[in-house]
Amino acid sequence: MQRRDLLTLPLLSTAAAAPRTDLPEYRVHSSYQPISNQGMPGPFPGRVVNVHSERSISPVSTKADPDTVGPMIKAGMLALTGERDERGAWRRFIGEKDIVGIKLNCSGAPQICSHPIVVAEIVKQVMACGVPAKNITLYERFQDQIDSVRYDKYVPKDVNILAAGGTRDALNGYDPRTYVEVDFFGEEDTRSNMVRAISERFTKIINVPNMKDHGASGVTGCLKNIAYGSFHNVARSHQFEKTNTFSFIGTLAAVEPLRSRTVLHIMDGLKGVWHGGPFANWPQFQFYPQRILVGTDPVAMDHVLLDFIEAKRKQEGAISVWDRDKKYITRGNMRASANLNNFLREPGHIEFAASKGLGVFDRAKIDERKIEL
Repeated sequence: MQRRDLLTLPLLSTAAAAPRTDLPEYRVHSSYQPISNQGMPGPFPGRVVNVHSERSISPVSTKADPDTVGPMIKAGMLALTGERDERGAWRRFIGEKDIVGIKLNCSGAPQICSHPIVVAEIVKQVMACGVPAKNITLYERFQDQIDSVRYDKYVPKDVNILAAGGTRDALNGYDPRTYVEVDFFGEEDTRSNMVRAISERFTKIINVPNMKDHGASGVTGCLKNIAYGSFHNVARSHQFEKTNTFSFIGTLAAVEPLRSRTVLHIMDGLKGVWHGGPFANWPQFQFYPQRILVGTDPVAMDHVLLDFIEAKRKQEGAISVWDRDKKYITRGNMRASANLNNFLREPGHIEFAASKGLGVFDRAKIDERKIEL
């Protein structure tokens, strides 16, 4: 990827489904150009491998089994790529000279996060491709969230663990030249800058989201984790019951070089949240899907996630994430009912991301390959 003189690129506000008249105007500032045949949606658009094992994690002890998690990821990688051996599958994406970033999800940590056993297995397989530990970085935005998980106890000591901002207002870990500018509610700071390591250091990124409901976007999976988790100043997108996650998530995810460098998504579905996400404040809304999803297409993977969360909410007697009746909006305690929420959710962000060319949304065109171990 080559840098050129700084460009200011206007983005058209177009919705994927029904036309929306409330979309903000975005301006993307980036000097990076796409890498041909690399990044989202990747070489396997529409393909999602869904690996399930009841041995992966115990709902009673909440302990994950590394002897099961490892084979789950291996099975997912082989089914995704069609390769016969695990190393060959990984080398479709990672080479020994790559500088690899692993995007964690720690917003609900320590109750729910990218499980350290899942992350440790990914690190192990990346190192098997010849990448030294010092060229691997686990990253997230906030120091306290990463610290609560103690990933350092699970991965080799030379693996880097990076909090981009340290605190929520710190800008030192963000690229001042690569950002999205948009005014949502007349806020003073209208810029969201990309994590500096993405633009200046990483050559490949592996995204490791969870299976979670989200009060603003409907679900938080591949798209929201790689988008909101790779930029500063993103929570400003929602205020009162209004949220701009519908268009902001896909817009951020499509910014170069994030788009081209994100080559693989491994969704940790050992434990999930079906209401109250992205946090895990209330145990009654936590559950154990006991699965791992693997793919290169974040849109297709998030559509599978959306269906899964919808089915779980229906099973629990809760309203759909698509329900936009304002009678369910509350600023009180959401733990009282799975029907109460702070925002009007925007699960349509997944289809909007498809309109940005980030993947396949049409369920009839999604090749979901289910594996039972």
